Amino acid sequence: MNRTLRKLFSNATSLLGIILLVFFIIIAIFAPVLAPPLSDDPYQIPRMSWDVNPQPPGFPMSDNIKDMYKYIGKEVKYDKAICGTAQGGYDIFYGLIWGTRTAFKIGITTVFSAMLIGLFIGSIAAYFGRWVDEVLMRITDIFLSFPFLVAAMVLTTILGRGLNKVMIALIAFGWMGYARVIRGSILSAKEETYVMAAKALGVRDGKIIWRHLLPNTIFPVLIQASMNIGTMVVTAATLSFLGVGAPLGYADWGQMVSFARNWIVGAPGHAGQYWYSVFYPGIFIILFVLAWNLIGDALRDILDPRLRGEL
Repeated sequence: MNRTLRKLFSNATSLLGIILLVFFIIIAIFAPVLAPPLSDDPYQIPRMSWDVNPQPPGFPMSDNIKDMYKYIGKEVKYDKAICGTAQGGYDIFYGLIWGTRTAFKIGITTVFSAMLIGLFIGSIAAYFGRWVDEVLMRITDIFLSFPFLVAAMVLTTILGRGLNKVMIALIAFGWMGYARVIRGSILSAKEETYVMAAKALGVRDGKIIWRHLLPNTIFPVLIQASMNIGTMVVTAATLSFLGVGAPLGYADWGQMVSFARNWIVGAPGHAGQYWYSVFYPGIFIILFVLAWNLIGDALRDILDPRLRGEL
């Protein structure tokens, strides 16, 4: 572990990824300080005005909005849209800050849950083999036959709009890759001497898988998981952009981009007039995904024995 951490911090690529990831972690932790909530639900993006058109950075909160918050007993701690407003007067800066928490929630929850499902199915299939392997792998093949984005969009539409529904859809169609990877690793590892010795000593199958096989075969899965966090966030953002993801006004980067869909080109004769409405959420998505991909690539280079020249 110490050796892996030293290599991560000594590698320029992974160091950049770590710096970016720490940047987003700090934003997520200090979100209530950076963007104080103006409603009981902190993930509800406050409006700075009722304007349909996006407004530029530094746009002040309209007086009627201030009066509304005062009427419901909410203290307005900032009254300017630092990054401008999106369609409908939604504060872009607030959406970016609290959207960081949404991104972590989606990425970590979906990947961890899908990984657990994949580890269970893949390890059972590989260890017991025969008809168990055949049945579980054919089920995996059926799920793999569905295009990931289309399947997630259809299931989200059936379940209904909402962040939790999005995560359920991503988990339901995101475990198969982990099952395939861990199956292949365990198939080659279960014939090792230490596994055969454990069987000869009468160690239970579940304990052999948990205590002996998984600790020695899980590294490729962890690498895949670290790189898939960004993929899950992009997919969730895509679903929100298509209108089947997060509810209206929820702090989600995909929805922030969706707010900008009608303003990307700009007004006639004023190309790029509303650049801020798509630039800020777009750059946050790119940097977040880049951070996880850089760390995942570095982990693969460090932990894969073929890339280290040990095989």
